[in-house]
Amino acid sequence: MKKISMNALDALFAKIASTMKLYAPIEKAGQADFYEWSAGEKVRLDVLKTVKSAKDVFFPQVEDLIKFRVEGKSIELNEAPKCEDDFVVFGVRGCDARSFELLDRVFLVDPRDEFYAARRKHGIIVTLACGEPEESCFCTNFGIDPANPCGDASAWIVGDELYIEPRTERGAKLFAELEDADAAPVESAKKEISAIAEKLPFANLDFTGLDGEHLMEKFDDPAWERLSKACLGCGTCTFVCPTCQCYDIRDFDTGHGVTRYRCWDSCMYSDFTLMAAENSRHTQLQRYRQRFMHKLVYFPSNNDGLYSCVGCGRCVAKCPQNLNIVKVIKALGGKKA
Repeated sequence: MKKISMNALDALFAKIASTMKLYAPIEKAGQADFYEWSAGEKVRLDVLKTVKSAKDVFFPQVEDLIKFRVEGKSIELNEAPKCEDDFVVFGVRGCDARSFELLDRVFLVDPRDEFYAARRKHGIIVTLACGEPEESCFCTNFGIDPANPCGDASAWIVGDELYIEPRTERGAKLFAELEDADAAPVESAKKEISAIAEKLPFANLDFTGLDGEHLMEKFDDPAWERLSKACLGCGTCTFVCPTCQCYDIRDFDTGHGVTRYRCWDSCMYSDFTLMAAENSRHTQLQRYRQRFMHKLVYFPSNNDGLYSCVGCGRCVAKCPQNLNIVKVIKALGGKKA
């Protein structure tokens, strides 16, 4: 176990950033998100939930894939460069750290996404325990421990000190020069965090029947009409979600060539997967059902029972209509239709 004064973090960040890129929860325009750190930035380790998750570091909201120019009968192709250098993502909560494992099951299987794979290879993840989990949190339903998150190194804020436990060789190397510390304060903090997590309102959701064995029963459940009725199709839930991975690929004519890029998309949009004939899902009910059936039924049935949700609670907090995955679990779980 290592420790460092909270007042000395800027010096630690500066040292890390002198040799590699460093991403951390940084406040901009009054909100915290993961951005590349530079001197003078306001790091907010006290913010439990960044607006978007740290997913953006590995799977950017917008990224170039290839550029090409056509002149006569010749074509010039230039693939966008892939990540080749190590970087650090500091302050990742346990729920977001689990989301990387779920995204791996999408992007690291054939056909493998080499852009994502390169970032995962070079990313060093430093997680941060949740000092006070909020009422919208429900990560413990998915076997995530907010008091003891995984990562290359894990950190706990105890008073005016930051305690860090390296868990991998890369994590140990990153913090090798920090002062050694007694783990007793961290063990006490873990107990306090766990006690709070156990009392949260969504701590014990019932997932009975939400599995591949009851696919058609859940698909045809009449509750979908009631649940989806107020949905605006705004896509907010998908953009703040750590595990959503839908994207679109588009071409942009720069006037000097064409840039092919990809950008996040949402299954909640009426033009998602729009084809020449039509959209395969005509109504908001169908689109709403697709989103949550994927997370709670389709994904676990194909991924060893793992749900495509980490209980971060961002959708609970951000949906303008107070629609979220917890309401779906309560409506469809706990029963076999």
